[in-house]
This record gives sequence, structure tokens and C-alpha cells, in this order.
Amino acid sequence: MTDLESLRLLVLVGELGSLGRAARELGIAQPSASKRLATLERGLGLALVDRGRRGSALTPAGVVVTERARVVLDELDRLTESARALRSAQQAELRVAASMTVAEHLAPGWIGELRRTRPELHVGLRVTNSETVGRLVREGAVDLGFVETPGPLDGLSTRKVAVDRLAVVVPPGHRWVRRRPTTRDLAATPLVVRERGSGTRDTLDRALPDACPPALELGSTTAVRGAVVAGVAPAVLSVLAVALDLADGRLVEVPVEGLDLRRVLRAVWPGGRKLVGPAAELLAVAVRRSSMGT
Repeated sequence: MTDLESLRLLVLVGELGSLGRAARELGIAQPSASKRLATLERGLGLALVDRGRRGSALTPAGVVVTERARVVLDELDRLTESARALRSAQQAELRVAASMTVAEHLAPGWIGELRRTRPELHVGLRVTNSETVGRLVREGAVDLGFVETPGPLDGLSTRKVAVDRLAVVVPPGHRWVRRRPTTRDLAATPLVVRERGSGTRDTLDRALPDACPPALELGSTTAVRGAVVAGVAPAVLSVLAVALDLADGRLVEVPVEGLDLRRVLRAVWPGGRKLVGPAAELLAVAVRRSSMGT
């Protein structure tokens, strides 16, 4: 097979009229250039260069080969430039999907830090439930996902990025503020819950497998929070989502003895694939900020 760098050397010899100058242009020693040119001539079965005291000149066969070589090398340069442009475009775009808790309370800080070092980077964030995040990652619709579901994630690689805690919350006048409920009370009480497929719902269902049917099922944490504030029913929500409501007294956290609602928030990407580029950089930011408690 003809060596492309040997073709470049041949073209330069024709343009510069000197093997030594062509070698310097390519950054190689003249003996190496001479050996490379000889190997090319043997491979093609043609004498390509006449070497003389005043320099080197292409033979008639060398002229023909050089003309063809220029076409090949020009096409290669265009291919390389196209690949570089495509790579730059891919590196300038990062597609992310995140469950609602992560998307509303953690991902904006992670993305903001990444863009301070990569201001040219465009990041698209899709906000959905954990089940849909997993599907989008498996289908290749996004480069990186963040989920809060506690269950196994088939076909995905995962990395812990944060720890979250769910809390039972009620409005200030609720009876549970005065008398703390048991897990039996909680399971027997219709709650305002997220839709199935939500990580928050999955965590609650695992903690209370015998819970009664919900009072209301809603598709966003904000809607659940609003229903609790309005007095519809208690709910179990991430402390990240209700921190301001708890601080301002709109909601009250009710401890339930023996109920552990801590959960791990995870990054996900296609199983068996190494995470590279902006996706790997965003994951590194998320892990670092989590370790710092920010």
C-alpha cells in the first residue's frame, strides 16, 4: 500500500526541486526521506526522481504520479477538515436529560460551571421523569442523563452524583404536625403523588409497598407541592424541592419513625461505552460539586 506521507514527500520534491528541502519541510532527516522515496519507487515499480548535484527533478513518470498524488492529498485534506468541523460541532453541543428534582435544583449549577470554562458549548436540557430519561439515553437521543430512580437500570452505565432525601410534608395546620404519624398511618392515608415512572414515586412505592391508592396523581413536583400547600393531602417530596416552603412556613416536614427515604441520584449513559467530551466534563463537574456539598 502506498504511504500517503511518501506521496507528500514526492509532491514537495517536485515543487521545491530538492529532496533535502522537501525533507526539512516535512520535519524529517534527509536519509529518512531518501529511504522513504526509494520505498515508494519500489512499491510502484517506477523511477520517480532524478537525483543530481544541482537537486532533484521528477521523471516523466514522477510528474504523472505527482499529479495523481495531488488529487489524493487534496481529497484527504478536505476529509480531514470536514472531520474536524464535524468534531467541533459535536463538541459544541451537549444533549442532557434529567429527572425533575435534578433538573430544577442541581443541573443548572453544574451546567453553569461547565459553560464558564466552555462558553462556546451549547447545552440542551430535557426535563422529564427518570423512566423517560433512561429511555432517551438508550435510544441515543441524549448524551447523558440524570435519574433519581432507586431501581436497576438495564443497559446503562451509572455513577453516583448526589444523595437526596425525601420528606413527608403537610401544611402547617395538619393534624400530623401535632401528632407524628407512623408508617402505618402514612400507608393508610391517600397522598398527593407523582406519576409512575418518576424516581420520587418509585422511591415511595418501595418504601410503602402496601400504601392505599393516592388522593391525586400529578406530573410535576411543582404541581404536587402546590396541592399540598392548598391542603389537598400530604405528600412525600425531595427536601431540595420544598426547602423554601419549609423555611417560609408554607409546609412542615413531619418525621416518621423507621421510614428511610434517602436515595442516590445517578448519572447514566449507554452501557459499555466510555463517556468522552463535554458529557464526561459535565459528569466530572457534578461529581466534584457533590463531593464539596454544593
